[in-house]
Amino acid sequence: VQLQAFGGGLVQAGGPLRLSCTASRDTFNTYTLGWFRQASGKEREFVAVIARSNMRPYYDDSVKGRFTISRDNAKNTVNLQMNNLKPEDTAVYYCGAGRPIISTVSRPEAYYYWGQGTLVTVSS
Repeated sequence: VQLQAFGGGLVQAGGPLRLSCTASRDTFNTYTLGWFRQASGKEREFVAVIARSNMRPYYDDSVKGRFTISRDNAKNTVNLQMNNLKPEDTAVYYCGAGRPIISTVSRPEAYYYWGQGTLVTVSS
């Protein structure tokens, strides 16, 4: 299973950034893909996930209304559009693949595979 996350960079507070996670066709069709992030010195935390079965998105409260997750089935890609970024969004963002259920979508242990991470830095 290979996951490739890209799109990170340096952005000013209030600005947008778009992350993408590309998977193999088999991975994309088998697993639910989601985004987590890990700030320096902190644990990995849930950001957003989109269910493979019904395309329903789930978001952490800290990003609701600012971030939008979507699946591009033609490109085997899950995108994370991040708007109105804040300095506290600064972190390495990871794409994960797994089979979470509703009660476990926000738990890193529900995801079996991880991409290499992409750094997002938001300056104030």
